[in-house]
Amino acid sequence: MNDRVIVSVDNEIATVTLNRADKHNGMDLDMLRGVIAAQKQVRKMKNIRAVILQGDGPSFCAGLDFKSVLAKPVTAFTSYMQLWLPFQNDFQTWSIGWRDVGAPVIALMHGNCFGAGLQLGLGADIRICHPDAKLSMMEAKWGLVPDMGGVALMRELMPLDKAKELTMTGRIVNAEAAQSLGLVTHISADPMQKAQALVDEISVRSPDAVAAGKFLLQDAWRALDRTALRAERLWQRRVMGGKNQRISVERNQKKTEIPFNDRTID
Repeated sequence: MNDRVIVSVDNEIATVTLNRADKHNGMDLDMLRGVIAAQKQVRKMKNIRAVILQGDGPSFCAGLDFKSVLAKPVTAFTSYMQLWLPFQNDFQTWSIGWRDVGAPVIALMHGNCFGAGLQLGLGADIRICHPDAKLSMMEAKWGLVPDMGGVALMRELMPLDKAKELTMTGRIVNAEAAQSLGLVTHISADPMQKAQALVDEISVRSPDAVAAGKFLLQDAWRALDRTALRAERLWQRRVMGGKNQRISVERNQKKTEIPFNDRTID
């Protein structure tokens, strides 16, 4: 971890904060490393019920800070060489890595959410957007294409023609337009309050069922029917009969809030 990203835990909620407010949380290589380290840290927290992903200051994340990255040519070249790796690279893990966290990840998006920032938000399970937010898949402005997990994530959220239009134009859209496109789950003038209400609603369910449900949907959503049905069977076997599943039954039968054990699914 470094000072670009701060992780705190309170009341079974882990909050991951991008900490470069003076640069609108523009992503430099230290922030990239900090986000990946934060993903690894929260994955190990079996007792948390949710992760809140937010940016300090006026923006969630205004995208890649080209000036900062290019100021270190050797490091920038090493990063560029990741494009030649035959597997997921660090830049893609920036967003996709949140899928491996066995708890719901909720992104609070405000201000500028451009390029790398939008792709980071898309990696969350739920996105709550402030009405003032501006979103863009801005890589076309720089003569580039999305390469930080955005393509894999957009295809689950929006039609192909809309994704092409956003990608090819680099257009900036407001919160309402982003929601209509499927990029945003909720719009709220108080995103943190909305997130806490969602966490309260989720937390009455077994943490194992929540984690397994997340992983099941990710495995099955774009798969062939037989693969999706197999995923259902496998994940159901993982949770059925477990301690937290038995507690869920007891909570329903006795109408009492028996505490759950820590999550066992990861």
